[in-house]
Amino acid sequence: MKLVWKLLRQHISIPQFIGFFFANLFGMFIVLLGFQFYNDVLPVFTSQDSFMKADYLIISKKIGAGSTLSSSSNTFSNSEIEDLKEQSFTKKTAAFTSTEYKVDANMGINGQTILNSELFFESVPDGFVDVSLQDWKYTEGSHEVPIILPRTYINMYNFGFAQSHSLPKISEGLMGMIDFKIFIHGNGHKDEYKGKVIGFSSRLNTILVPQKFMDWSNKLYAPEQHSEPSRLIAEVGNPADENISQYLDKKGYEVDTDKLQAEKTTYFLRMIVTLVMGIGLIISALSFYILMLSIYLLVQKNSSKLENLLLIGYSPRKVALPYQILTIVLNITVLAITWTILYFVRNYYMGIIETLFPQIEDTTMIKSITLGIILLVFVSAINQIAIHRKVMNIWKRKE
Repeated sequence: MKLVWKLLRQHISIPQFIGFFFANLFGMFIVLLGFQFYNDVLPVFTSQDSFMKADYLIISKKIGAGSTLSSSSNTFSNSEIEDLKEQSFTKKTAAFTSTEYKVDANMGINGQTILNSELFFESVPDGFVDVSLQDWKYTEGSHEVPIILPRTYINMYNFGFAQSHSLPKISEGLMGMIDFKIFIHGNGHKDEYKGKVIGFSSRLNTILVPQKFMDWSNKLYAPEQHSEPSRLIAEVGNPADENISQYLDKKGYEVDTDKLQAEKTTYFLRMIVTLVMGIGLIISALSFYILMLSIYLLVQKNSSKLENLLLIGYSPRKVALPYQILTIVLNITVLAITWTILYFVRNYYMGIIETLFPQIEDTTMIKSITLGIILLVFVSAINQIAIHRKVMNIWKRKE
């Protein structure tokens, strides 16, 4: 074994191995950075509300200059709702119910009031709300009401009020810090309720309450009032179905959130990341080629001496082992340094992303670490096989 190591040290080309090391480091870093960045940023485009499923569309009528001048209604009639239910792409449909009474609300965090305004609530049937029924439950007469807030309220607080007053930022896990007081007036009643925040919504600009509370409170505070719904919610089989957009255009409807645009953005993100990772893989392949060429040259320079070692009793495995260990050590060193650099780079860009999107889901480097190990095992296995075959060729030649 020592004789083989001496031969290896005598003919090793330092510039060749330095070139391989940095080329492989650069290629591996691009591959893992592209993969990690994709996994970190993807939730920005694909994360759903904490309560609403991916295939729910919120539909309203378009409001333009023509409809404003003609005073045409932007509400939905029963026949329009039934027509939407009968479409082939629709699984189920329901209307939003709005409050018919006056609502004042006060929202505070850590004793600081951040909202004090007249508002209105909306509700949809419980089957459209994707949260535990235990959380989304209201008992008639109770003065605690589950609510889902628009995410714009929290963004306004996080980026404005919290920064200027050195207060903690609010995320999904800190909803209990929100103190939400509700004051309802109507039909001779004046009552105060406590709002229990159970989630945030990026797709609604109003406050959502349970359907049971809405029905009960409308009957209590505004028994004589009734208005047609101005928005519908529909569950569809495929949000990208062309029939949906054609139907909406034909009817003059619009969707609050452009899911198709989000899907296009996600597609381009995947394409860009795939391109970057492809470039990284090409660089890694070239560096792998440099390493194999260097090892082949070393073995070729020492072929006669290695043949003598085989003749005096060294097995092909022992002769090939030093070269195999060299490649494994180089590959492990490259991967370890790549993980270290990736860790610091990720901390930098995640700080920016979390500032812009405080609600983004937490991710880890586990997938990138796993991918790095897979690449290490794959490349090292090919190295071992190639070196063993080269030594076996010398061994067969001496026979």
